[in-house]
Amino acid sequence: VQLQASGGGLVQAGDSLRLSCAASGGTLNRDPVAWFRQAPGKRAYVREFVSTINYNSDRTIYAESVKGRFAISRDNAQNTFYLQMNSLKPEDTAVYYCAASSSRVALLTTIYDPKYWGQGTLVTVSS
Repeated sequence: VQLQASGGGLVQAGDSLRLSCAASGGTLNRDPVAWFRQAPGKRAYVREFVSTINYNSDRTIYAESVKGRFAISRDNAQNTFYLQMNSLKPEDTAVYYCAASSSRVALLTTIYDPKYWGQGTLVTVSS
């Protein structure tokens, strides 16, 4: 399965962005998916969990830092999932990575959980 993230860009504080992650080469209909982020200059092992959703969208988890501002969703018919980001802050600046699938857990909350990773999309929030 290949994941393609898109939708990043340069915005001002308070603006909104919607990230998308399209899967190809396989279906994610029965798999959890998630978003992580890595701040500029940080190493991969400090990639931060942002949000996750289970296969049928009835369970979600958010990092405290984004709760109430971000919303994760998925469209299994399109094999795509999303991250709606509202009220963006400069500290949200990061490369956002989409991730999917696990043979062990129902939700993906650590960097060790996903089987597949997208290439990342840069979100820059100016103050």
